[in-house]
Formats: sequence, C-alpha cells, structure tokens
Amino acid sequence: MPIYEYQCNACQKEFEALVMGKNAPVCPSCSSPNLSRLMSKCGFVSKSSGPGGESQVTASSASSACGSCSSGSCATCGMG
Repeated sequence: MPIYEYQCNACQKEFEALVMGKNAPVCPSCSSPNLSRLMSKCGFVSKSSGPGGESQVTASSASSACGSCSSGSCATCGMG
C-alpha cells in the first residue's frame, strides 16, 4: 500500500494519498479525480569517506527534484 504524492489539475492543491488496490484517489479540497502523480523526493542520505579520508555525502535523487540544491546548501529539502 504505497503513499503517492499528487497535484490536483483542477485546483492545483498538492497532497499525499495512500493507494489501496485499484482505488483511485480524489482531491481532498475539491473532490476532483483529475490528478497528476508527482515525483517524490527520496528521504535518505548516504555518508562515506572518500579517497584520502575526506567526507563525501551522496544524496538520493532529491537534488534533481529540487531546483535549489545546486548551490550546495538547500533550504527546501535540507541537503547540503
């Protein structure tokens, strides 16, 4: 039973929905079934020692989902 993120195409509200079986979610604000599934950010960070002992942080694909991450420090997703 995965939890997916959606955006309503009618009112633009973003929300999460637990999807069970073939049940299709509807917007909690306007009850529209016209939804777009969004790309979710992954919630893990892998830390390791690089060559020479320097610290390396490898984030999941969250940086591609967040436009602010390229600066090295991101207030949106907390990476960096």
